[in-house]
Amino acid sequence: MPNLTRPITLFSIIRDFRGRIAVTWLIVLVENFLIALIPLLIGLSIDGLLNGQKEELWLLAGVLVILGVVAVSRRIYDTRVYGMIRVRLGSQLTTERQSMEVSKRSARLDMARELVDFLENEVPELITATIQIIVSFVVLIIFHIRLGIASIAVVVGMVLVYSCFHRSFFRFNAALNAQKEKQVAILDTGKRRGIFGHLSLLRRHEVSISDTEAIVYGGIFMFQIAFIIYNLNLGAQLSDITAGKIFSIATYSWEYVEAALALPMALQAWSRLSEITDRINSED
Repeated sequence: MPNLTRPITLFSIIRDFRGRIAVTWLIVLVENFLIALIPLLIGLSIDGLLNGQKEELWLLAGVLVILGVVAVSRRIYDTRVYGMIRVRLGSQLTTERQSMEVSKRSARLDMARELVDFLENEVPELITATIQIIVSFVVLIIFHIRLGIASIAVVVGMVLVYSCFHRSFFRFNAALNAQKEKQVAILDTGKRRGIFGHLSLLRRHEVSISDTEAIVYGGIFMFQIAFIIYNLNLGAQLSDITAGKIFSIATYSWEYVEAALALPMALQAWSRLSEITDRINSED
């Protein structure tokens, strides 16, 4: 049985449950490698059908069936693995924080679950994004080197936009978590004015986070628009361009920027989890 006596962090969770988590991530890799191949196979199928050939179409059908089986299996397995981890972490946290007031203990129990939620939901999405970025980049650069250069430029731009707001995300999440720790105590008083004030503060902190997200994603979206337009314009000028090839360029360009969006989102989640990790391992 994993040793849960160390401070609770993402890395300690991964280390303590490395076998089970490794299996989930391996399945995620297989699933997303298959997903990344779909646009290319669709493009090949289009060109094949236009030439009276169906071999590519049957290959696409076979990959889709395998993808369905893998995707269903992963979701069934994931639910059981991460559910067990939540139980273990919750037991550790409540045992080690018996002297802490109930309001803080309740809030930190929910926060600890967010660490597991990140491993179950955000990490697979990040793996998905990484595979899509790599495959899309390789396909685009095969079509033309300038498509590959544009791919690198758009990712750099996205990360730079997020980096300008990293400290703001950390500060707003710290304020939100601090207020959540007071919730049970405030509810226990039964005072209407106190409850209203608490809910209003939660709303204010959540609005601050949401507004910052909107600004970040607005800036990122501008990079996405420029990337798509540039790639479509360049793709249409390539020699020996076909309907299947232009479809693949358009699809992989969109999937690339969509996947690249996971990078600033992951950085934002990391900002929040860093604050949560510091908080749940504190004796205060």
